[in-house]
Amino acid sequence: MSAEIKYFRMMDDMYVPGRWYVRSPLNAQGERIIPWEFRQGMPVCLDGEPFLPVSRPGRALDFTLTEAGITFVSQRLVSLCERLGIQDEVQFIPARVEGRAEPYFILNTLRLIKCVDEARCEEVTFWEPRHGEPDRVGHYQNVAGLKIDPTKVGDSNIFRPWGWTVALIVSERVKVAIESEGITGTKFIEV
Repeated sequence: MSAEIKYFRMMDDMYVPGRWYVRSPLNAQGERIIPWEFRQGMPVCLDGEPFLPVSRPGRALDFTLTEAGITFVSQRLVSLCERLGIQDEVQFIPARVEGRAEPYFILNTLRLIKCVDEARCEEVTFWEPRHGEPDRVGHYQNVAGLKIDPTKVGDSNIFRPWGWTVALIVSERVKVAIESEGITGTKFIEV
């Protein structure tokens, strides 16, 4: 994709009136699923269907982040991704949500792209030896005001930036489709 394409961080809209809040998913043994598994840019194989407990009942949304930051979505968003032809960029893992009969899915992005534009970000800090985390030295500790270099994205429409995988990035094409479809729970910040 060319540099004219805009990209957006897709986030959970915490200001939806009466919205639900959902805890981290549990595996078939009732143990919490570790969030980093869904930020590696690789398919995840779980033993059994994950279960998402609801911590505060309310309006169900099409896009939600759990308290630990795991993204889960409704069938509506899965269908939209299929219509956009981007289903090969994500893995949708069927999951059950407490008190809901309709299908939901954990969204696992399959692409990590080294695209953080450090010079344009508000602030970037790195893990250093003094932090006592030797495996993290040289990696991002914090990225404020995230900006990416769109020339490094290629043809990706949904991905996470390498080194700052807490951010879920979508192309303008995906953002516009989500808004046109009336998908609930999303908020976008241009990056």
